[in-house]
Amino acid sequence: MSHSISASTTGAHEFRRDINGLRAWAVMAVVLYHFGIAGFGGGFVGVDVFFVISGFLMTGIIGKGLQRGDFSLWDFYLARARRILPALIVLTAVLLAVGWFVLMPREYETLGGHARRTLLFASNLHYLQESGYFDDDAHEKWLLHGWSLSVEWQFYLLLPVLLLAVWRLFPGRRAMLLVHVPLLLASFGVCVALTLSEPPKAFYLLQSRAWEFLAGGLLFLFGENLRLSARTRLGLEWLGLLSIVSAVVFLDSSSLWPGWLALVPCIGALSVLLAQRGDSPWTGNAVAQWLGTRSYSIYLWHWPLVAGLAYCERLESPAWVLSALFATLLLGQLSYALIEVPARRGLHGLAPRWAAAAVALAVFPVALAAHWVRIDGFPERLPEAVGKIEAQIHNRNPRRSECLAKDKGCIFGGESIRALIIGDSHADSVVTAAQAALPDPQWQGIYYRAVTGCLLLFSARNIDEKEPGPPCLRLNSDLNKGLETVMPGLPIIIVNRTSMYALGTNEKVRGQKPDRPFVFFSTPPDRASPEYLDEFRQHYVAMACAISKHRPLFLLRPIPEMGIDVPRAMGKAMLIGARREVSITLADYHKRHAFVWSIQDEARERCGAQILDPLPYLCDNEVCHGSKDGLPLYADDDHLNEFGNRLLVPMFAKAFASMQDAGEALAHRRENAAR
Repeated sequence: MSHSISASTTGAHEFRRDINGLRAWAVMAVVLYHFGIAGFGGGFVGVDVFFVISGFLMTGIIGKGLQRGDFSLWDFYLARARRILPALIVLTAVLLAVGWFVLMPREYETLGGHARRTLLFASNLHYLQESGYFDDDAHEKWLLHGWSLSVEWQFYLLLPVLLLAVWRLFPGRRAMLLVHVPLLLASFGVCVALTLSEPPKAFYLLQSRAWEFLAGGLLFLFGENLRLSARTRLGLEWLGLLSIVSAVVFLDSSSLWPGWLALVPCIGALSVLLAQRGDSPWTGNAVAQWLGTRSYSIYLWHWPLVAGLAYCERLESPAWVLSALFATLLLGQLSYALIEVPARRGLHGLAPRWAAAAVALAVFPVALAAHWVRIDGFPERLPEAVGKIEAQIHNRNPRRSECLAKDKGCIFGGESIRALIIGDSHADSVVTAAQAALPDPQWQGIYYRAVTGCLLLFSARNIDEKEPGPPCLRLNSDLNKGLETVMPGLPIIIVNRTSMYALGTNEKVRGQKPDRPFVFFSTPPDRASPEYLDEFRQHYVAMACAISKHRPLFLLRPIPEMGIDVPRAMGKAMLIGARREVSITLADYHKRHAFVWSIQDEARERCGAQILDPLPYLCDNEVCHGSKDGLPLYADDDHLNEFGNRLLVPMFAKAFASMQDAGEALAHRRENAAR
């Protein structure tokens, strides 16, 4: 967020009321968007407006200093640090303190990592590796809004160095243009290209955002001495404000962003800046001036309140949102009056070396605390009951890292293989329960092979990669080629999250529309149309029949998906003094998985496949349970943990007891086919 430079083009005494008012428009667009206020679906463009303002002001400060011959790189960086860091340090310290009491260890570790990177102005690079800005889990990142500060600071570091270097070769305006024009064109090209190919990179990286700063800088260079009539200025202001409002109203999180669409709010900001209407009723009024002056602190404090409402599941409550909006303004005022102004005045009165030392001393303990939190999460700070819930997150297959996605598979139990379990991460979540169900697990064993996100369907291709990744491709190929030769005659149990591949997720996944299938056969679908589902059914049944010709086949019905992270939901409820048992209705389960049940039933009727049904063990007559006896049955929203999968031991025991009968039935079918 561009608040680190005063609303002065010279960096000295001239105060631009129009710039201060434009900040108010930008910050309120962002705030109202994040709180989900209707009509502000494109409010995220406020950050782009701030980038333009920042480039305009920063070029002015550097350019004027170079012209006067008194520009100091050290003083420039120090001025930015004492403007940005004090309030950011306090915010980070407060969040670490609050997180001590209300966050689960895994969440607290995440906060520590984000806090450290935010203070180092590198958080944008880290968020790029996690998930998109518009994804649902963005609300789990308490310092997500720090990405814009990181981009801005990175630009602050580079531009003055470039200008200084070029200035020595070509003093004057030519140096400024030689830096701004080619970099702007290159950055805009990168932005458009990345938006089409890798949108998260286009959003988070300086390379694709620099053109917005540089556009503001070019306006300073060309508009500094421009003389415009009052009528022209009025028209420019109207054009600018209408452009910004149009972007806020008509864009939303589904827009291809930033890309060329970012020109709309940026041109709007440039037009308002060029108009220079300090007496405007739109930007010069008292409310706009109050908001603009406090825009940095308002921006800093609003997002943790948004994340807090989401954490408490109150983001959909109008009363809570209204209260949080009021708290945003209150905290913005307190931060401005008690932190920003005193810190700026106090540090300004110190000699540069002492001011730098003071800033460093303030940053160091908070950054160090964030580092410690990131390493450990301090689980011992939590009540024992919460610790037991947290432990179930990690209570997964102990051989997960050893066996999941390994081409040769693993053996669970003894060397005398009784059956094969093949599938994806859902297979990984139940294989130990199957091992525990073996009549003699010291002698008898299970051959297990699984790949995360891999549907066992020979002809399926993943929509994103157009074909399965190498481990999944090999797994399908090996299964298809080895139906007669790999451990011949032994039963296969297939465990997949099949509904996800056919229908999409019941939760938001990065880069994946919730209702868009994960696989296709001929043409990638946008939705699970009747035609697509019929094609899926044909391929699924054909695969089941191909396997059933050579060995007994067991298909596991879909594991109930809770739709929320079960341990996290239970743990955070307990931390705030509540008790929560997670479940979904049986009706919702059947609605979600009706298609998969139907194709499994068809495979049973046509090919003799056997069905394993987990519902009698995980559900009652009304609901499917996500927890039992105060502990989660799941490690997340859809994978059973080792506590939960033990409920399925009787189901697997029955399956093993029936496998001899299944083998005899297969032999009988072969005899009939031979006749």
